[in-house]
Amino acid sequence: MNSPALTPFQQLVRKLRQMEIRILKAADAQLQGDFHSVFKGTGLEFDDVRLYQYGDEVRAIDWAVSSKGHGTFVKTYKEEREQSVLLLLDVSASQQVGAAGRRKLDVGREICGILALAAARQGAQLGILAFSSQKELYLAPGKGIHHAYSLIKRLFDLEPRSRQTAVGGGIKQALGLLKRRSIILLISDFIDTNYERELTMLARKHDLIVLQLLDKREKEFPPLGIVPLLDQETGRTVWVNTSAESFRKRYRATYEQNREQIGQICRRHRTEFLSIATDSDFVPQLVRLFRRRNQRGGRA
Repeated sequence: MNSPALTPFQQLVRKLRQMEIRILKAADAQLQGDFHSVFKGTGLEFDDVRLYQYGDEVRAIDWAVSSKGHGTFVKTYKEEREQSVLLLLDVSASQQVGAAGRRKLDVGREICGILALAAARQGAQLGILAFSSQKELYLAPGKGIHHAYSLIKRLFDLEPRSRQTAVGGGIKQALGLLKRRSIILLISDFIDTNYERELTMLARKHDLIVLQLLDKREKEFPPLGIVPLLDQETGRTVWVNTSAESFRKRYRATYEQNREQIGQICRRHRTEFLSIATDSDFVPQLVRLFRRRNQRGGRA
C-alpha cells in the first residue's frame, strides 16, 4: 500500500530534521555532547538579596533595600543556565539573491528552522522577529514542538510587505521587545548602512551571534555586456555595462567592503561572527560555531 504523499510543509520539516540530525551527529563526534550551548546563558542574573557579610564587595550592596533600615544587604546572582533565544532575520528583497532554493532567504529560513527544532528538543524558549524596513513577523519566545512547527510554518509562509532594508531599525525593534538579557542570532546580508550604533547596543545588552549570508553572484558579476539590472529593493531598472572593468572593480569592492565592515564591528565588540555562503554546506559551519561557544563558555 502506497503511503500518502507528503505536503510541502511536511517535506520541509523532514529536510530540517535531517539537517538537525547531521548537526547532532557531528557534535557528538566532535564535542562529546550536543550543541545545546547555543541555548545556554553566558553570564549571571539577579537572584536574591542577603545580609552583608565580612569580605563581600561594596559594589554588590543593594542600596535601595539597605536604605529601608533593616540592615545592609548585598545582591546575589545565579548563573544564567537558560535564556530566551530570539532569531532576528532580515527578509528584505536583497535576501532574494541566489539560485532557486538556495537564495540567502532560503538559507536563513533553514537555519532558523533547525534552531527552532533544536530548541524544542532541549526545552529552550525561542522566538523570531523577521524584519525588512519594518516588522514583518514576530513570534514571542516559547517552548515545545508545536511552537517550533508554528514558527517554521509562519516563517516559510511569510511574504514580506516591504522590499527595503533597515538593519538598524530591525535591531531597534528587538531592543524594544526584549525585557531581559537574551541570546540573539542576527541573520542578514548586511547590505545596508548606519546600523553600527544599534548593533553596538545589542552586543552590550545581549549575548549576540551574527550570521552574514553571502552569495557568489554578489562577488563576481558575469560579463554580459550592456544589460538591464533591477535593484531588488528600489524596484528601479538601470542599464549597465557589466563587461566594463570599472563596473567590475566597483562591484567587487562593494562586496568586500560590505563583508569586512560587519566583521570589523563584531571583532570590535568581541561578538561571535560567521559568514555563510549560499552554495556552501552550513551544517559543519554551525557545528564549529557552537564548538567555539562551548570552548569559550559562551561569548567570544
